Amino acid sequence: MVVDDQAIVRTGMAMILSVEDDITIVAEAEDGVQAVDLAARHHPDVILMDIRMPRLDGLGALRALTRPGARHTPRVVMVTTFDDDEYVTRALQSGACGFVLKDSGPRLLAEAVRAAAAGDSLISPAITVRLLERMMRTPPARGAEADLSPREFDVVRLVAHGLTNAEIAGALCITVGTVKTHLTNIQAKLSTCNRVEIAAWAWRNGYAHHET
Repeated sequence: MVVDDQAIVRTGMAMILSVEDDITIVAEAEDGVQAVDLAARHHPDVILMDIRMPRLDGLGALRALTRPGARHTPRVVMVTTFDDDEYVTRALQSGACGFVLKDSGPRLLAEAVRAAAAGDSLISPAITVRLLERMMRTPPARGAEADLSPREFDVVRLVAHGLTNAEIAGALCITVGTVKTHLTNIQAKLSTCNRVEIAAWAWRNGYAHHET
């Protein structure tokens, strides 16, 4: 499902994605209220949703869609602009699984949807850089580095360079399921909420280029 209050943007994204063989547009919504209603009716696997919208913005809709106990919980990819850093940070904390810029090309839009459907996440490189710059101003995790195994350091290093779970699995010759298990353990050990925070931790503490 595509959600955006601007009809031309909404239609454009829907047209771009509908030509992909493995992506079907099941609904379009013009604000967060309509998005929550249509999601309950159509049960989309992935929602591509704008952050700034009338009535109910993307953050409010995201929280409603991913609330505990929801009968259907879609994977939500947020659409943002360069001046939405604070919104992006809050959306990460609310359960968004990916971010793309409004001017992202067709390839990145489709990749973000596919990654979300596979349980992975994709964040536009430009957004990642800006978020890392913000997060690198915060104190590093307390003593967490001593708890990571050599393989977990490998995963952290690759996350810091923006690789998806599938790419990490290929690079380390392990399964995607094993990568997800490592990420769960890493997040617990570093007290981080998502892969962007893991990447920020790696760059702050000098592990982005760490070889094991």
